[in-house]
Amino acid sequence: MATPPGRFVTEDPWRVFRIMAEFVESFETLSQVGPAVTIFGSARTKPSDKYYKATARIARQLAENNFAVITGGGPGIMEAANKGAREGGGKSVGLNIQLPFEQSGNTHANISINYHYFFARKVCLAKYSSAFIYMPGGFGTLDEFFEILTLVQTQRMPKFPMILFGKKFWSGLLRWTEGTMKAGKFISPDDKHLFTVTDSESEVIEIITEWQRKRDGQPQTVAAAYL
Repeated sequence: MATPPGRFVTEDPWRVFRIMAEFVESFETLSQVGPAVTIFGSARTKPSDKYYKATARIARQLAENNFAVITGGGPGIMEAANKGAREGGGKSVGLNIQLPFEQSGNTHANISINYHYFFARKVCLAKYSSAFIYMPGGFGTLDEFFEILTLVQTQRMPKFPMILFGKKFWSGLLRWTEGTMKAGKFISPDDKHLFTVTDSESEVIEIITEWQRKRDGQPQTVAAAYL
């Protein structure tokens, strides 16, 4: 008996099948991309912005070093990363979320997956990556940073490279974590070593390629952190 379309959004048991379908499609596709780096950042960044241009250059170099580049598939920083990866001859992966405003899939991803559920997309943005780059962004970028940082801090996933690009942008947040969270003993003094802050594109590439050299021959996924 066919499932009435409306039941997927009105009855929780049917939602399970839609959730399963999103994971099955994603796992099947992403398990084939090889070593990958996920790049996060604002959907509102314009092509004329210096961070858009830097993202495109970084993604291109990653592709030239045989890394797939994974993004949220939308405009702004995500578009820049997918564009750079495609121009570098690499796998340019866009994991697009369906939103009533702002988000629409960019045309530079050569591997695209669409999502209805944010949490399914979030798992897949991390599950098959072995490094994470955070360009300037909004709440979504911060959400992804703190979630993955927590998984590393609690040793639910390996200490993969986590790179905050743009010292000026991130400086206020880092002052707060040092001056309020660390001073209040809400975090460990060593937690600041879980990520790198830089303005250097070459340092980003060096950190990630060096990590990959050390990881060669070992599993590259972080599945245990989620599932």
